[in-house]
Amino acid sequence: MNSVPLFDIKAVPKAELHVHVEGTLEPGMLLDFARRNDVAIPYRSMNDILSAYRFSDLQSFLEIYWAGLTVLRTERDFYELTRAYLTRAREDNVVHAEIYVTPADHTERGVPFDAVMDGISAAYADARLQRDITGGVILCVRRHKPVEEAFAAIEAARRWRDGVVALGLGGPEKGYPPGPFDEVFARARALGWKTTAHAGEEGPPDYVTEAIDRLRVDRIDHGVQCEADPALMRRLADEGTPLTVCPLSNVALQIFPDLQHHNLRRLLHAGLCVTVNSDDPAYFGGHVNENFVRAAAALGLTAEEQLTLADNSLKAAFMDETRRQDYRRVIRDIRAPLHTGHLHDD
Repeated sequence: MNSVPLFDIKAVPKAELHVHVEGTLEPGMLLDFARRNDVAIPYRSMNDILSAYRFSDLQSFLEIYWAGLTVLRTERDFYELTRAYLTRAREDNVVHAEIYVTPADHTERGVPFDAVMDGISAAYADARLQRDITGGVILCVRRHKPVEEAFAAIEAARRWRDGVVALGLGGPEKGYPPGPFDEVFARARALGWKTTAHAGEEGPPDYVTEAIDRLRVDRIDHGVQCEADPALMRRLADEGTPLTVCPLSNVALQIFPDLQHHNLRRLLHAGLCVTVNSDDPAYFGGHVNENFVRAAAALGLTAEEQLTLADNSLKAAFMDETRRQDYRRVIRDIRAPLHTGHLHDD
């Protein structure tokens, strides 16, 4: 009988490919930044904040998420926020992290674009030197806003071109198909950036197909609704298009009623390149290792399956090839005892 494997996921190197830096704002930091920046927020204590973290869907989460953005005002805020996330991620043996950043959420509040990007870039520079973690920014454009805003974001970000690993599409999915952003994504590819898009979280499988065919994305964020379309499932498996799945997020936003009903394992067994990520860990109850541990317990993931998920994250990452292969060899070394009887799942 399978059970949770007798090994520590923390020992396994992994990449995190789907995390919004604004969603890493822990309650204590939110209160500290509000006081420092003299920002009025509707919460007076940690308990007030935690009691607000009950979501019925993506939109109800976004309303609280957007309220939390108001405390982020300065380059120092973005530096400290990013540094705290990268420090925490490295504790989970994340060796490469690609963080979604949505500058327009801040510039529309009067925060300078430079403050956002300079703060995040400085945190990454320190993390590379101090913590041996690589990665960069996924520049997020908002699907519920005009495409002109997205073009403007790309032009504004060109100064930080080397620190931007990809263009991403985010925001509320219902009623906002990805197709209208096809020329925006073509512009990003012309700059040498990779591309990814949120699709098939709350939206239908057609949004996943549209992101692949019209935006020509390298990865799909979430994508769990693809299971409703068998032809799309076969295509994703055949083409090896990675999905950056976020189990705790999916349950918090009621995409699935609980982890036991999540389709992570089914997608993996269907041959899809599925990865595990935290999305917005401060709001959804856990960083990447917590997503692994709780999904493993709920779904009965074996050690082999968890190692495949971690290896998939490295395969799907926009990272240096030598570094990728070095860490994939580490996973192969961890996996070897599985095939010699030294590690058991029963």
